[in-house]
Amino acid sequence: MSTEPQFEQQDQDDDQVLDAYSRIVIHVAESVTPHVAAIEMTSTGRRGGVRVGSGSAVVFTGDGYMLTNAHVVAGIQSGRAVFADGKHTDVELVGADPLSDLAVVRGLKSTPPPASLGNADTLRVGQLVIAVGNPLGLAGSVTAGVVSGLGRSIPVRAGEHRRVIEDVIQTDAALNPGNSGGALADTQGRIVGINTAVAGLGLGLAVPINTTTQRIIASLLKHGRVRRAYLGLVSTPIPLDASAVVRTGQKEGLRVVEVIPNSPAELSGLQPGDLVLRAQGRAVSSAESLQKLLFGEAIGEPFRLTVLREGTTLQLIAVPSEMSQQ
Repeated sequence: MSTEPQFEQQDQDDDQVLDAYSRIVIHVAESVTPHVAAIEMTSTGRRGGVRVGSGSAVVFTGDGYMLTNAHVVAGIQSGRAVFADGKHTDVELVGADPLSDLAVVRGLKSTPPPASLGNADTLRVGQLVIAVGNPLGLAGSVTAGVVSGLGRSIPVRAGEHRRVIEDVIQTDAALNPGNSGGALADTQGRIVGINTAVAGLGLGLAVPINTTTQRIIASLLKHGRVRRAYLGLVSTPIPLDASAVVRTGQKEGLRVVEVIPNSPAELSGLQPGDLVLRAQGRAVSSAESLQKLLFGEAIGEPFRLTVLREGTTLQLIAVPSEMSQQ
């Protein structure tokens, strides 16, 4: 008996699946691409040289504000944005935050309507995502892939301060130079991330759009910068031993590796070797969980730390100062 009809049926099924996949990607591409611009930031140096930063940006408000990466603008104050339909506008820098690699620029002429922002906290590994940007100068390029990892972190540095960009999205959607600042969208066309880096072959990263980054964006719009509180400690997460788990009800804490001299942490009495269990009454088990508590409202205010030191639980009070961005 010939099996040819079965092979034909299988091919039809494959075509139907491919068509469904294609329809989703096409729909997202058509809905997101008009909101994504190629931007080029320029600055003339003291000796007449031109400094250039280029990448992508996403319109996210009705009055022309766009999200991009801080490393794309790189301290440059003005530039030009070009959209997929050929329309363009001059842009000016509103604010940048190197410690989250997010920046906001504003179009000085009319821009397309805003893209819809989603919530990256709802993403799941394996979920389809679509990247839209301008890699290698190719405007309106679209790539698709899946979320291949969540909760990643990128170490960054601003001046003397070290920090991590938290909850970064890892995807296998192809990203190349010029994608930075572009959109990472879910299947509903909602922007769930801003593409930030090419980490290696087949690996892309995006800063998530979530509650934390919404606070950063709001601060950039209002103040042009992000005010952060500074404690002055270096820590690493460690699991608690069985007896500490029973006593504290926690499985992990932050081991203090270094306390910066004359910092709020040192003035509070914190010492290297201490195990920080809670901050402001909330359990902390990673640098990210502590960072989320250190925004502008914590500056100059009592900051409660629950610490385990040589088997004894201590309650310490630090008063964070403002982190310098210089």
